[in-house]
Amino acid sequence: MSTERILVVDDEEPIREIISSMLSAAGYKTRQACSGMEALALLNSTGEFELMLSDLMMAELDGIALLERAKEKYPDMPVIMVTAVHDISVALAAIRNGAYDYLLKPFEREQLLAMVRRALEHRRLKLENRAYQSNLESLVAARTEQLRQAMTDLERSYDITLEALGDALDLKDAETEGHSKRVTAFTIAIARAMGLSGDKIRVIARGAFLHDIGKMAIPDQILRKPGALTPEETQIMREHCFRGYQMLKKIPFLAEASEIVYAHQERFDGTGYPRGLKGSEIPLGARIFSVADTLDAITSDRPYRAAQTISVARDEVERFSGRQFDPDVVRIFLQMPDTIWEDLRKEINSQIYRFTYPIKAVPVLSDTTQ
Repeated sequence: MSTERILVVDDEEPIREIISSMLSAAGYKTRQACSGMEALALLNSTGEFELMLSDLMMAELDGIALLERAKEKYPDMPVIMVTAVHDISVALAAIRNGAYDYLLKPFEREQLLAMVRRALEHRRLKLENRAYQSNLESLVAARTEQLRQAMTDLERSYDITLEALGDALDLKDAETEGHSKRVTAFTIAIARAMGLSGDKIRVIARGAFLHDIGKMAIPDQILRKPGALTPEETQIMREHCFRGYQMLKKIPFLAEASEIVYAHQERFDGTGYPRGLKGSEIPLGARIFSVADTLDAITSDRPYRAAQTISVARDEVERFSGRQFDPDVVRIFLQMPDTIWEDLRKEINSQIYRFTYPIKAVPVLSDTTQ
């Protein structure tokens, strides 16, 4: 027994009865309305029908007006217009207003049932297609979220690996223990103050953190030599930029960061090494790092001198603006309050800071990359 409900609307009772009788005999459930207004009231009280058959010419509210109002509220309900007017323009007007089809009076039972079956099938397919599309969108959204989470987890695993490399370098070069984390935090803070995107900052953070990774290839007798290096030893030490670049460039997620490693000892005026790059030839990340590196070097204890104040570091950076440092980076750096650097150093020293989450770990100007 069919559960599909059909609303039959006609101001002539005999016609309503005939149509309802034909449909009931075919297993459909029917309701009748003697006018357009009664049909609207019935729709409002009982909800949407699977199909509506409506006479075209009716007093008070004709079939076209009923069609428009019904479609406005129940767009998925197909409507078949029934008319005795043998005028194609009338039929076309009905279809333009949203009717599924039209049926001319008088009509045969099989003609009526065939059109009803087509209309109901059309509705079923339309609803199934919408449900499929909705499910597909939900599936795509779910898969996208899964992919995003997988990428986040992969990125975290990358950064955990990087932190392990940094720790290994600290063990090899104990004099600069904690330097990589501090200079990374300082670099991120400046980059954020410059308004760089989160993706760019991640690349720059990795380059800053791994800037000295090439020292892993430098002999210990040179790296740990307590006195001054000979010219030959200095030349070997300077190879760490290129060695680090070679180590990282073939790793896909570190390819961009490797350029920062390669250029981190370049100077804005072209007097740096290893390639003597000048101005904008130096990657922006390396130009930012240069300021952060000097800040950390001056404000950290060294065997040959005690740590100096942030004020001293600021004066030094300002003095070498345009020579060692990019003036635009210096300008941003000088606008940043001293408390930023003090807070970051405290966090790193207390082991709160983790390179694994570099973007969120820096508490300053946090709205610039969110």
